[in-house]
Amino acid sequence: MKTVTFCVRDFRDFLTYRDASDRATHVGANVRDILDSDRLQNFLYRKLHFYADRDEALSAPIAGETGIDGLRLDFNFGLRLEVPAGNFRVKIGEVGGETFLDEKISDVRIVSFEKYFIRWRVEVFLDDEKIFAHALDLENQPVLIAVRLNGLGDVISILPAVAEFQKRHRCKLSILIPKYLREFAANLYPEFTFVDEMNFENYATYFPTMCIGDYPSVPVDIRNMPMELVTGRILGLSGQMQNPTFKPTAPPVTDKPYVCIAVQTSNARKCWLYPNGWDIVVDYLKSLGYKVFCIDKNAQEISDGMTIRKPEGAEDFTGDFPIMHRANMLYHAEFFIGLGSGLSWVANAVNCPVVLICGFSEDWFEFDAPYRVANRNVCNGCFNNVRVNFMGNICPHYGGTERELECQKKISPRQVLDAIEQLIIDRKLIPPILR
Repeated sequence: MKTVTFCVRDFRDFLTYRDASDRATHVGANVRDILDSDRLQNFLYRKLHFYADRDEALSAPIAGETGIDGLRLDFNFGLRLEVPAGNFRVKIGEVGGETFLDEKISDVRIVSFEKYFIRWRVEVFLDDEKIFAHALDLENQPVLIAVRLNGLGDVISILPAVAEFQKRHRCKLSILIPKYLREFAANLYPEFTFVDEMNFENYATYFPTMCIGDYPSVPVDIRNMPMELVTGRILGLSGQMQNPTFKPTAPPVTDKPYVCIAVQTSNARKCWLYPNGWDIVVDYLKSLGYKVFCIDKNAQEISDGMTIRKPEGAEDFTGDFPIMHRANMLYHAEFFIGLGSGLSWVANAVNCPVVLICGFSEDWFEFDAPYRVANRNVCNGCFNNVRVNFMGNICPHYGGTERELECQKKISPRQVLDAIEQLIIDRKLIPPILR
């Protein structure tokens, strides 16, 4: 049985954005052209490359019985419909909306390119008589949320939307996330059921991802909206999600007031690069009477041709500790100073005030951060510029020049100290030296 992919979105738009040679050949492509053209099917297959489960999902047995021999339907990789040989006609659309596909189909498995939430409706006719109709309804159905990302901040940003999705649809939800994050996620969301491996035996599966580029499989390029809202869009939700409540499982590491810092990120280009900036901040915090703990995984990292080290004056709490260890430390901290990285997301999740030093992305991109520090008077925010590729280039605009990474280099220590002082005032904190 042949497997073919169809698009909800007009395929001509997709070709216009992504592939000029295919556009020239198939500028008039319609649904029938897509289903019949091996070249277009191969093109779509390649565009699903960032789904780790692509090949298994396209070939795995379809779980849903319809009561009609050979006709099977589920929503485990977008819509998957298997049609036996015969004089069949298939109509696929959205409940209360337009029809995306209305074609005669025989002995074929059809799979939607779109992997996000669509309230699908499916009708199947045999010899012009309707023999099957179904509208997607997740209530009491087994649904899997497959988070195939590994980044700490990425995964944490996904969880609130998953919780809201479970509440709204009243489905039997399970979630697959990296094991290193499971204990922390379970603390935030005890209602979650976790699974250890991927399967395609559910009614529906959704794949929250952080996609950069124009792909019809997802409804949004991550650079165009706050990370906190991206998964909501993929799951058909809108608006801000409710923050969870963290329950500490360990006492403070000291009875002295302390502040946590993290100076490392996945790439040095995302670090605060002002010369000796961290040393100035640490000295200031210590002058207020705070103990200062550096909680990075490593005391030194080398990437992008740069070496980032723990500030000399900070106490060394670096190490490959479980996330719950870091979460408990942050929960009891007076506040946290970090970057556009995972530990800032952990701090935010446990309601630890965050001073976020970050100029490569826009102010609205990460979680709501009232104490964000950036220099908007120099080149900045290139991560959220869809015309450039920040991740594929150390500095898209000024790499190799004296202005390289000025978004991270020209954030002054005074800016950071101002944010710390404002946080202390707003939170009505009393520095230890004044207690």
